[in-house]
Amino acid sequence: MSQRQDSKSSKQRSSTRTHRSAYQPGLTADLFASNTSARSRRPLKITDVGQMHGLYLSLLFAVMTAFGLIVLLSASSVSAHYESGDSLQLFRKQFVWACLGGVAFFVASRVDYRLLRKFVPLMLLSSFALMGLVLVPGVGVNLNGSSRWLSLGPVVIQPAEIGKFALIVFIAHLLTLRERRMDKPELTVRPVMLVFGIYAVLFALQPKLGSIIVLGTVVVVLLFVGGAQLRSVFSWVGAGVVAFAFAVLTSDHAMRRIDAFLNPMDHLNDIAWQPVQSQIAAASGGITGVGIGAGRIKYGFLPEVESDFIFANLAEETGLIGSCAVISFYLLIAWFGLRAAMNAPDRFGMLLATGLTTMIVTQAFLNIGVVLGVFPVTGVPLPFVSAGGSSLVMTLVAAGLLTNVAKRARVA
Repeated sequence: MSQRQDSKSSKQRSSTRTHRSAYQPGLTADLFASNTSARSRRPLKITDVGQMHGLYLSLLFAVMTAFGLIVLLSASSVSAHYESGDSLQLFRKQFVWACLGGVAFFVASRVDYRLLRKFVPLMLLSSFALMGLVLVPGVGVNLNGSSRWLSLGPVVIQPAEIGKFALIVFIAHLLTLRERRMDKPELTVRPVMLVFGIYAVLFALQPKLGSIIVLGTVVVVLLFVGGAQLRSVFSWVGAGVVAFAFAVLTSDHAMRRIDAFLNPMDHLNDIAWQPVQSQIAAASGGITGVGIGAGRIKYGFLPEVESDFIFANLAEETGLIGSCAVISFYLLIAWFGLRAAMNAPDRFGMLLATGLTTMIVTQAFLNIGVVLGVFPVTGVPLPFVSAGGSSLVMTLVAAGLLTNVAKRARVA
């Protein structure tokens, strides 16, 4: 009898150890594992409701991209003419990038978005490497005190845009993989925050503090939606805020921008020139604007108006009506994006749609807030509108994936 009990208890202990080893993975053992369940291999069907929502999103993205090209043509024509004698130079480059982005959108909206999970390690490592290369003297392109670009022959890319996308896919993958372990912060919150911390350091060294704000918002939203323990999230957020404040206080570049934001008249002929002129341009547009192409701010009053401050040119030429229309577009993207997340057929799709929507909308309103004087200058482009090939292409890839998830909405 005693021997039977010993044998039974031994089997129970063995079963318990097996159970624990199956449901308590280490910090890195399953970090890059793929979901190989039969359910994950099942094809995701396009539903009628999803097809309609996907069509709405596709139209929104197409209209925003086309309108962005028109605004860019107007904003860049004067500076391009003076620099190269060709007023269409920058527009043609952006048009080519938009065509490439359109192809990327088409592909991203049709392939099985779950395939991204197989490439998480590659995306993380390549984005780390590219973002590190921009900091190498002679390799990265330094402009106005910032090292954010890589020159590949005639093509200039901004690796930070790839990094944003890679981080969102990584978080969606990890929180899907560890869905049943969301009560364990060391398996969920900690690895997410550590990877985000690497990106934050790389962004701070460029410096590109605006991207830290955007991605920090995305990380918190994904952890909250994913069901992470709020206590752990808040403790990491508190530590992150302290680290971000330290980075700002120890950066002459960032402190000058904050001082210019608080005391613009003291820096009117220096770093505050762009934000002040952008507010003047926005106010000059009135209700209906001065007309597309008729704006005056692009005639040397606002340097590089085609990039981060393009909304100022838009507001001057289209007025309050045009500005509200553009803001409404971003709100519609937020609406359909969140509906896509809520009706996603799987957890990975839900988290992916949430992260991509949060990134696009947060970046848009942060850019608009800078132009209107609500926030200090952050160097964040306006999605679909600002000049920049890598930004436009990666935004259209994100838009394609968001449309992909929307088309596969669950039927109630």
